[in-house]
Amino acid sequence: MPRIRDILVAPRRWALWRQGPRVVVYCLASEVVAVVLTLRPSPIAIDRRTLLILAALLVLGVVQAETGRRVERIRRRVSGSPHINMTSVWTFAGVLLLPPLLLTLLVAGLYAHLAIRSWYRLQRVPASRTVSNAAIILLSCYAAQSVLRASGVHDIRAAMTAGWTGTFATAAAGLTFFVVNALLVLPARREVGRTPAALFGSWSDNGLEIATLCLGALNALALATLPGLVVLVFPPLLLLHRTVLVKQLEVAAHRDEKTGLYNTSGWHALAERTLAATARQQGTFGILMLDLDHFKQVNDTYGHLAGDAVLRAVAQSIISAVRGRGDAVGRFGGEEFVVLLPGITQPDIGAVAERIRRTISALKVPMGHLSIKGLSVSIGIAVYPNAGTSLQRLLDAADTALYHAKATGRNKVVHVADLV
Repeated sequence: MPRIRDILVAPRRWALWRQGPRVVVYCLASEVVAVVLTLRPSPIAIDRRTLLILAALLVLGVVQAETGRRVERIRRRVSGSPHINMTSVWTFAGVLLLPPLLLTLLVAGLYAHLAIRSWYRLQRVPASRTVSNAAIILLSCYAAQSVLRASGVHDIRAAMTAGWTGTFATAAAGLTFFVVNALLVLPARREVGRTPAALFGSWSDNGLEIATLCLGALNALALATLPGLVVLVFPPLLLLHRTVLVKQLEVAAHRDEKTGLYNTSGWHALAERTLAATARQQGTFGILMLDLDHFKQVNDTYGHLAGDAVLRAVAQSIISAVRGRGDAVGRFGGEEFVVLLPGITQPDIGAVAERIRRTISALKVPMGHLSIKGLSVSIGIAVYPNAGTSLQRLLDAADTALYHAKATGRNKVVHVADLV
């Protein structure tokens, strides 16, 4: 368990300064904007009932976080995408119930608890990241409140008396929270992905966020009418939490831990489904077998940690060079990769393979004060059905082409059809 002096890091040693200039400037700017908006005058008076609602949301949020602590620890460990927590259940309820100042206290309290819990019970998340996340959530809350009030509805109680206008205003506030939060998070990330899933998360990730916002609206409705009913939010919330974990574990079981690509079993399962669908439709698909040239020299020269960094960088390079949605990249162990290209024709697959080869040749992997460069890859190509009508025959054909590329000089693409 860390000591207090380990947590209270001197400002010059903050992890924030190790990020790129863009991230540092954006994080500081978003935090300043959040503070300025918090200090602006509010037309809503703070009374005893509002303070009790703030206390209830804080207590319930902490209790929920502690109740789902073990599930959350596993979710963080297996998650390969930007992590989505459950705080929207309480923060969006605050949007619908609290004035800006108390909403700030709610967000600050919930994220202060998350920061302490991450140090003592989960992974050690830098304090600067927690502060930045809290500022982004607060800005999302303010944007949602602005939309709510622009509709002539100040809170959930006013929405209840406004009929359908109140319903649409509440829905618009939730949608605003969702969109603004998704957009504000992007510049705060050191590495921004290129695919929609890397940018905004998977469908299940976004579904989780929408579900928590819906529960937040019901939470606010309960607190505004029959506060005792707020405890009914807990069973579906905890069940949702565990359901998401099961989904993440299923995904993790088919992913390579080192690179995040499909592992052998995951890629095989997807390829078999693609083969069956292609056979029914009398279509075509291609397979690329890739092997990094002289990868052992990287491990021998720079060490195995550097080798792992190279594998991760190569994996991302392959992903960036394929066509996008539908193409599946897997790691078959060691320095060997495989790519599934559904619906591709024989003339086009060579262009994809060459693009991958050039991308990897231009790769520079930072390693301390040095950078690892001069990487190359040999690629073998096989296309269904010409190279085979079973998955194993296609893999064998692609592997034969790969072996020929290795034996004739490396750093080249060889199509199995050219060997006939």
